[in-house]
Formats: sequence, C-alpha cells, structure tokens
Amino acid sequence: MPAADGRSGPVDVDVVIVGGGPVGLLLAGELMLAGVRPVVVEQLSEPSTADKANALMGQVVRFLDHRGLYHSFGGRDGRPQPVPAFLFGALPLKLSGLAGHPLHGLQIRQARLESLLDQRARELGADVRRGHRLRELRQDDDAVTVHVQGPDGDYQLRARYLVGCDGARSGVRGAVGVPFSGRTDPSVVSRAAHVTVPESSISADAAAVVLPSGDRIGLYAWHRTERGAYVVTPHQPGVLMVSVLEWDGPPVSDEIPVSVEEVRASLHRVLGRDLPLAAPATAGPHLLRRRYAANTRIADSYRQGRVFLAGDAAHVHPAVGAPGLNLGLQDAANLGWKLAAQVHGWVPAGLLDSYHAERRPAAERVTMHTQAQLALMAPGPAVSALRQVVAELLDTPEVTGHLSDLLAGADVQYLTHSGTPHPLAGRFAPDLDLRVGSRDTRLAELARPGRPLLVDLTDSGHLADLSGPWRDRVDLVTAHAPEPPADALLVRPDGYVAWALGPDGPDQLPEALRAWFGEPHGPGPHG
Repeated sequence: MPAADGRSGPVDVDVVIVGGGPVGLLLAGELMLAGVRPVVVEQLSEPSTADKANALMGQVVRFLDHRGLYHSFGGRDGRPQPVPAFLFGALPLKLSGLAGHPLHGLQIRQARLESLLDQRARELGADVRRGHRLRELRQDDDAVTVHVQGPDGDYQLRARYLVGCDGARSGVRGAVGVPFSGRTDPSVVSRAAHVTVPESSISADAAAVVLPSGDRIGLYAWHRTERGAYVVTPHQPGVLMVSVLEWDGPPVSDEIPVSVEEVRASLHRVLGRDLPLAAPATAGPHLLRRRYAANTRIADSYRQGRVFLAGDAAHVHPAVGAPGLNLGLQDAANLGWKLAAQVHGWVPAGLLDSYHAERRPAAERVTMHTQAQLALMAPGPAVSALRQVVAELLDTPEVTGHLSDLLAGADVQYLTHSGTPHPLAGRFAPDLDLRVGSRDTRLAELARPGRPLLVDLTDSGHLADLSGPWRDRVDLVTAHAPEPPADALLVRPDGYVAWALGPDGPDQLPEALRAWFGEPHGPGPHG
C-alpha cells in the first residue's frame, strides 16, 4: 500500500534492468563488480539464438580486454590488435600502414556473446530472471515501481533506478514518454538469409562464389551495383549468409514472412544475374530477415528521472560497419559505475546526467557515419562519381586515420573537469606496458577489478598523499612505463581517462577526484 505521504513504500532492489540481451547483461556484470546486485527482467526464457551481429568492432574490444574477457570471448593470444583493413561504404579502407590506429575487431556471433555474458552475470551474482515480462512501470521521487509477469504469476518490484535495455521497440522508453526522434525510409530494404548454393559454385580456394557465367563474387566484402548492394559470407560449413540492400524495389508487407525465394529475387534484381539459393538442410535456427535499412533514431533523452535507456532502446541506425554493439555495450560500461556511485552514496553532482551528455553524442556520430555509408552504397551515376572521389581520398593516411577513429568510436572525447586538460583526458586509456615492482603487466590487466584506477608513473609519492582520502574508492598503482604519454593517469572504470598529469600539475588531482568520484570519506545516504 502507498505510504502516508503518498509515496509507494520501501525499495526491494537498487537497480532493475529490463532486457537481458548483451547490453543488459554487461550492465548487470558492471554493477556487480561495483558492489550493486541488480535484477534483470527478460521476457525470453532462454538466451536468444537469433543471428544478428557476427562481430564486435571498435573500442568495446579493448574494454572487454579491461575486464579479462577478450580471450575467453575468442580473442587471439596477447593484447587486442587493430584490424589491417575494413570497409567504409563498401569501399576498401586500408589500415595496415597506420601504426596504433584504434579500430579493433573480435569475431563472435551475438548469440554466443549473449550466452557468455549471461553466464558471467550469473557467476558474479546478478539476479537474472528469464521468462519475466515487464507489464507496467511508474516512478515517484524515491523509486521506480514495476509490475512483472513471471512464470509463477505477477509480482511487483520497487527499485531505486531502472535501466531500459529492451531494444528498438522499448516498452520502457514508451512508458516514460521519451521521444525517439529520427526517420525511417521504407524505400531502402535489407534482406538476409542463411542459404546454400550448389557445391560447384564455391571456388577452389573457398574465397568466392562462382556464378554460372563464370564471374566470381568475393566473400566477406560488400559489393555495390547500379541497383543496390550485397554481401556473401560463410556462416557454417555448407551454409552461407547472403545480405542484400535494395533501393526502390517492389513493395513489401510486414504481414508476409520473408522467404529464401524473396531473398533470391532481390539478389537477382541487384546483381542482374541469378545465383541459385536454397534453404539449408542443416539444423537451425537459420536467419530469414527483412527490415528497413535506413532506420535512424535516437532517444531525445537517455534519462527520465530514475529511468535510463541504453543500447537499441536509446538508438537505432543502419547496420553497415557493424557499430551497434560497440555503441550499446559502451553505454552499459559508462552507466554501470555511475549508477553504483549513486547507490553507494558518493556520487558527485552531475555524474548521473553525464551519462546522457557523454553517450548521446557518441550515438550521433554513429548515426551520421552509418547514414553516410548507406548513401555511398546507393545506386545511381551521381553516387558512382561520389564514390570515385571518396576512394581517392581514402588513399591518404589522414583521411584513413580519421575514419578509423570514427568507426572505432575513438573520435568522441568526453568533457573533463575544469582546468587545462591533458590531451589524453576524455579519451580511452592507452594500453601501457607497465612494471609494478618486479612484475610486468599492462594497464588493461590492472583494470580487471572494474574500479577507478590512479596510475602514478612519477615515483615521487606526492600523488599518493593527494589521493589518500579517496583510497576507499580509487586504487593507486605506482608503476614504471617506457616512454609514458603522461606522468600519471586517473582512469575511470569504463576505461576512459578522467585526468592525466598535464600543464596544471599534480595539485589539480584532488579537483579531478572530487569531480568524478565525489567528496572523500563519509558516504551519505542513498540517492
């Protein structure tokens, strides 16, 4: 029953996460590392096996390394390495000559990623409730009340905060009335399917599909024609994934399920020739998908009172360049430690609002470059001329480096506290080789606990004195590094540099610590 003052009573849990996909599960793990046990409410009874993304691209790969997940998620031995090449708008982006560029990749299917993150969240102690559907939510000054339909009946939870990680059609976003501004162009349709082709159509080197005419279609890369674009990639032995982008094709109806024949017909229109496709005979589930490719929307606000939005609930965009998980998972990394600071009572003023301030511009950059790439793949002679100009520009290291930053998400620099910031401040921390005592390590390895980290490379002891009052929430490590880019780094739990020892000198450290990690000692009550 409501309390006498009109409020709805005590809270049951600090944070409810609606949506148990990769973003919600990573957020659950981040909260657990920070000492906050969330409840994850997910309507599916099992992790999704649907084929969506096939890889992670961008700075999130380095964040996974910070959490010790890079290798267990399929990364190669050693630290993550930048990719030697990529695509921008179906044009080749040669990166091998750019030393230290930030575009990293990790081949992992989204279904496996979700399963691994589910396992990790549970191992850390998160309360993951599958088969539980959000029916209603409301918030007051003190908490968010949710009504949930579970396998054993309906129940109610009150949480200090709620995060909607429930996808592009977010019920949370709708319930709190946040507009989802943008545009959907129904004239651009994407179709994708798992298919088989005749064995004779696979080239001897398994690098291409050979058409009946003898022409070869190279695997993995997008190909543009004057009617659209397509890509063919191996999915599993004997099964390919075909994706087709078509402009101004025949009208489609959402009421009619997509079929292999529909994908084959679309590919024929775009390619101008027939490629015999058939449904796989192997066990599924197998992909059959149709969607509007030019769907770009961003939530007007990532926060509405005690309710936050993350992942596809906050932004959708064209899929070209595979930036979606990089963007969404970094939402979770950014928000997790800030919510935990609020729950623990030491959050500085404005920290929770910095989630919107930092992550919405990142979404704006992604929607910008994915729309630009889609425009470069459109049919027509004017676009062909534009592609020729852009291809020439891509031969210059300055342009290639700029696009590498853009695709990785490294072009976004968060604002820092007042003063004259070091160039590293607001950027993802460099993975320094360090020597701590007699042990060789890396900055990424020191970041595994998920706590704020002050790396002192001066060996003077002055920073230890300055940071002493924050020792309960900031770990201090004294280390040595060959040719360090700064004499000290204050690294946030999400991997971004909050402060680096620069022109203002070490005496600015307490100001930075207050700005990001609150007043020292004496944590107050829950917010």
